[in-house]
Amino acid sequence: MALKLWHCAGSRSIRPLWTLEEMGIDYDIEVMKFPPRFVHPGYTDINPIGTVPFFTDGNVEMTESAGISQYLVDKYGPTDLAVGVDEPDYGLYLNWLHRSDATLTFPQTLVLRYTILEPEEKRLPSVAADYAKWFHARLRSVEEATADREFLCAGRFTIADIAVGYALYLAETLRLGEGFKPNTIAYYERLKARPGFQRATRFESAAMV
Repeated sequence: MALKLWHCAGSRSIRPLWTLEEMGIDYDIEVMKFPPRFVHPGYTDINPIGTVPFFTDGNVEMTESAGISQYLVDKYGPTDLAVGVDEPDYGLYLNWLHRSDATLTFPQTLVLRYTILEPEEKRLPSVAADYAKWFHARLRSVEEATADREFLCAGRFTIADIAVGYALYLAETLRLGEGFKPNTIAYYERLKARPGFQRATRFESAAMV
């Protein structure tokens, strides 16, 4: 059975989509408008929580974007996109994978909600501004990490870069890129130049923001 990814332009599903493209794996994709739980009939039947991405591999069902990327490199490798447990940067690799959402993407979701997704009367510009500052403060970790290295860990491009790269992409979409520092700007440009990134973002004309 083919791998299948349910995807919305601009969403976290770019992470597994980018991973699939970098690995050259065959997959099926269903591109939906955002938010799919409201505008894509039947989506909550297959994914009751209604979030995106949703991914299947036979009987395997997954909803967490960085986790799907890790699943792909571990199950369908070997690939240089993964960092092995015997490599010195294995811990750093895992930390970046989890930091990408818990530390970087989380505050962006509040900016997205209170500037775009909520009806006009429920938007809270002050909350959005506070979380934008939070995001930029946490982004110092990327600025420092890329001061003397091309990618985040292991001396090569990995899914840690895909996971963090999406956070930078979302920041640009939310007009938070103005807060990027020089090292982060150069790093993000390297990521965007990758053919895999360009293929993964080919559906972006339908982006949610």
